[in-house]
Formats: sequence, structure tokens, C-alpha cells
Amino acid sequence: MMLFENRAAFLDALAAMPGPDTGAIAAARARQAQLTKPTGSLGRLEEIAVFMAGWHAAERPRLDLVQAVVFAGNHGVAARGVSAFPVEVTAQMVANFAGGGAAINALAAACGADLSVVALDLDRPTGDIACEPAMNEVDCLAALNAGAEAVKEETQLLFVGEMGIANTTPAAALAAMAFGGEAADWCGRGTGLDTAGVARKVAAVEAALARHAGACTDPFETLRRLGGREIAAMAGAMLAARMRRIPVLLDGFIASASIAPLAAAFPDFADHCLAAHRSAEAAHGRLLEHLGLEPLLALGMRLGEGSGAAVAVPLVRAALAAHSEMATFAEAEVAAGSA
Repeated sequence: MMLFENRAAFLDALAAMPGPDTGAIAAARARQAQLTKPTGSLGRLEEIAVFMAGWHAAERPRLDLVQAVVFAGNHGVAARGVSAFPVEVTAQMVANFAGGGAAINALAAACGADLSVVALDLDRPTGDIACEPAMNEVDCLAALNAGAEAVKEETQLLFVGEMGIANTTPAAALAAMAFGGEAADWCGRGTGLDTAGVARKVAAVEAALARHAGACTDPFETLRRLGGREIAAMAGAMLAARMRRIPVLLDGFIASASIAPLAAAFPDFADHCLAAHRSAEAAHGRLLEHLGLEPLLALGMRLGEGSGAAVAVPLVRAALAAHSEMATFAEAEVAAGSA
């Protein structure tokens, strides 16, 4: 059964998002205060543990199932020369994912994540956002639901990634529509564009903003007009995770842009997200600031696919290990002021 039966159901879900369990947060903080270490000495690892406790509604959260989902889609705006690669690469990379040969395959295995790939109508690119909506309402709902349906009920930590040639262009348009600024502020080199290519991208985003600005009246319409199937699917997956209180490790620029329209309308949307990293895409740091998120890592990555989130999973595992497995002062018979 579709989670979002229509546009209204999607918007209703955003308006009724649950928050974390405040009792579990208080219990986790109390436990942190009793562990054999000076208060705050593990820095953000302590914050991560408390964050996870709140969303798991458990003083000692576990991480038995980390789920990774990569969504793939193609974009009509690619015909404007806004990517260094041809659109055929999307399907070729999906085949590479299936064969286990991509970076995300290796990184998901390394962090112990369950990886799946969802390809969305690769033979049917979205509309060119510079002159028409990316999707009609039926297609946008289908993409949102494909994302939502990919999230397993038993997942304890989710991260999503994408594959879609030219998708930094709709991502830039979504960020600009959500948080303002000039198109050039949000357009980077993506997968390796030259200066002329960046200029074409800026022109495409400027045209898209001019064409759709008056019609982007809610998060659904903004995603429908300026996004893409894989982008909407990521947003659907992260909203489904929020509805089930599943915490999310947020990947790079495109994953962050997918939720920009949601966060612009509902500023607490990203409360269940940890920013895994700040990518090398120039605008990602600015986008994270608008989302109210501080990245865990900054490794100069710009691959997408969920790769940055995969690298951050061991940090979450480390935070929970310290939180759950350390002795308290009483258990270790250590005087509380001596650690």
C-alpha cells in the first residue's frame, strides 16, 4: 500500500511528524554523566549517542540493521550540457551497483550496511526543468512512494544515496528555491564540469527558477517541478524514516537538497538527521547551515551514492559502543571526581 496516496497525504505527513522520545534523551544524558570519563570528554560521540537514544526511544540504543538505499533516475535537463557525462552512465552505474563493483558496494560492506538499489524509469527522463515541470503529480507521487516503500520497518539507521547524470542541476534549483540566493551561489562543478559547463548549469537553474517560482507553493510542488525521480525518492524515504522515528545519516549535496523544500516549510524536518559529511561540492556547507546540521566529517568527497554517509557509520557505531559498554563510576568503583 502506498504511504502517500496523494499530494495531501504527503503534506499531512509533514505536518504530523513525530519527535524524539524526551524520556530516553534524559535517561541517555543521565547515563553519560555516570560513565567513567569527564563529562563531555568524548565530544560529539556523546551527542550522537543521546541523539540515537531519542529516536530509538531507548537509553542504550542498538545498531543491528543499518540500511542503505541508492535511488537512480535520469534528467531531461542533461540535454543542456550541464554534466560532464552522458545520460547513459546512469544505467551503466546501476549495472555496476548490481555487480558489486561501485564505491558504495565496498563502503556499505565495510560499514556493515544492508544495501539495495532502486532504479526509477531510467528510460524515461524527467522533463527539462528549465522549461517545464520535472514530473507530473502521478510520477512525483510514485517516486515519493518508491522511496518510502524501500525503508524497512526494522531499520535502526538509514542512509540514502543517488545516481543520476546531471542531478546536481535540479539539486541546485531546489536549494535556491528553498533558501534563496542566486543560481550561481548553488551551482558547482559537479562531476567535473569546465567553466563553460558551469555557466550552462547556472543558466539552466536561472531559467528553472524563473519558470517555476510562482508555482512552488509547497514542498510537493517544489519537488515535482524542480526535482527528479531519485531526488523525490530520497525525500520520500527520509520522510518515511521520520514517521517511523528512524534516524538518518544524511549524505552529500544532492541528498541534502532533496529535503530542502521540506525543511524550508517545516524547519524541524532535519531533526532526525545527522549530517555525515560536508562534501567538496561548494554549496553543500551552506546548505547544511540552512538545515541546521553540523557535518561529522569533511573528507573532500563528492561522489554521491551515499558514500559519505557510509564512511560515517563507524562513528555512530563507536558512539553507541562507548555509551553502552563503558562502566559507570559505581560499577567500576571509581570516585566520580577522579576520572
